[in-house]
Amino acid sequence: MATTKAKPAYRRVIVKVSGEALTGPDNFGIHQATIDRIAGDLIAARALGVSLGVVVGGGNILRGVKVSGKHLARPTADAMGMLATVMNALVLEAAIERLGAPARTMSALAMPQVCETYERARALRHFDEERVVVLAGGTGNPFVTTDTTAVLRAAEMSCDAVLKATNVDGVYSADPKKDPKAKRYDKLSHQDALDRDLKVMDATAFALARENRMPIIVFSIQVPGAIEAVLRGKARATVVGG
Repeated sequence: MATTKAKPAYRRVIVKVSGEALTGPDNFGIHQATIDRIAGDLIAARALGVSLGVVVGGGNILRGVKVSGKHLARPTADAMGMLATVMNALVLEAAIERLGAPARTMSALAMPQVCETYERARALRHFDEERVVVLAGGTGNPFVTTDTTAVLRAAEMSCDAVLKATNVDGVYSADPKKDPKAKRYDKLSHQDALDRDLKVMDATAFALARENRMPIIVFSIQVPGAIEAVLRGKARATVVGG
């Protein structure tokens, strides 16, 4: 007897993909095979009838907070980091379209010769037209992480959840790569994440999610098909605030 696949738990989501996830086995830059795999995962999730926005980080190229200092002001360094996210967004958009799905990059930093400038109404139209919307440039402001950007865009566009793609299969009490006794959580409240100072997202992102009652699902992007599995409620993951 044929089995019916589970319907997606969420109909509109923001997927947060760190820049580091794009390096694959390398330590820097863009690993094309990894980009293609993530693009394929996004397309499989889209096939479920889910509207997808993707916020990309830039840490594989440059992280502003790490290069700011005596000779470079933090706002300047963060602007450089935002430009790195645009580069990542463009290569992800190209991979998605090459694999047969429509996508559109939108940047919070205006650069009309390169991509569209982010506008909420236009982004919602792209959702209605079943495009994957790749969101770059953070919020366009310094001192704001792409984690916070993901929650902000999710709230702006009435998304059901933020899917936080990481290199581990959920939220732990400590770094499981360094502490073999680290405890893994299946479920947490936003306040728990803040009180325990869990580092999977910054405190501003958790606080904004709490205010907007936005669940955050933390999962490993290293597992092929993980995004679709999260949407079907089948993934090994931690749900924060759900």
